[in-house]
Amino acid sequence: MKTALVVEDVGETRRWLAGIVTSAYPDCRVEEAATMRAGLAAVASRDFDMALIDLGLPDGSGLEVLRSLRLLRPETISIVTTVMGDDTHIVSALSSGASGYLLKETPPDMLTRQLVQLAEGIPAISPSIARRIMNHFRLTGPAAEPDTALTARESEVLALIGKGLRNADVAADLKLAESTVASHIKSIYRKLGISSRAEASWHATRLGLSSPQV
Repeated sequence: MKTALVVEDVGETRRWLAGIVTSAYPDCRVEEAATMRAGLAAVASRDFDMALIDLGLPDGSGLEVLRSLRLLRPETISIVTTVMGDDTHIVSALSSGASGYLLKETPPDMLTRQLVQLAEGIPAISPSIARRIMNHFRLTGPAAEPDTALTARESEVLALIGKGLRNADVAADLKLAESTVASHIKSIYRKLGISSRAEASWHATRLGLSSPQV
């Protein structure tokens, strides 16, 4: 990770999160934004490898920053950092494009470890949030067949997404055009009723397409 964006309105917390990022990636350049508007401006002006985004901002919701990243910078690893761990906020964040969800109450050393593991393709999700996500899918159940039936190629793509590979890496691994990979991912998301890589990673594990990470 060479560049990161931290969107957080509380100055002390913002600097603390920036410190967590540099603890995980000492050479990473961190840009800070205190408002939704500043976050949107940063996203519009440059690329970031990673973004840590609070949901409750003084001039709006961090969800808007997530949606802007998904539209303008789809390769950015977007992680929610918040105190809100209820199902509504989790589902909204994942649906808006979050790749991870970390609670601020998590000990700093664990947060650092979660960010370091991003380089290994492991989603940054607090354990309690991972349990809630699994319970959510367990309660809602799978979508109706045959719409959820993935093709062999889609299963290959999902397996690689589950390991944390980006579109370009998946394309290189499968010797496909990146646009073809994007088309497969769109189909996978539609069939599974999901909208984020964190959800895709969970489904890849559920379907036995990637080994669970510990």
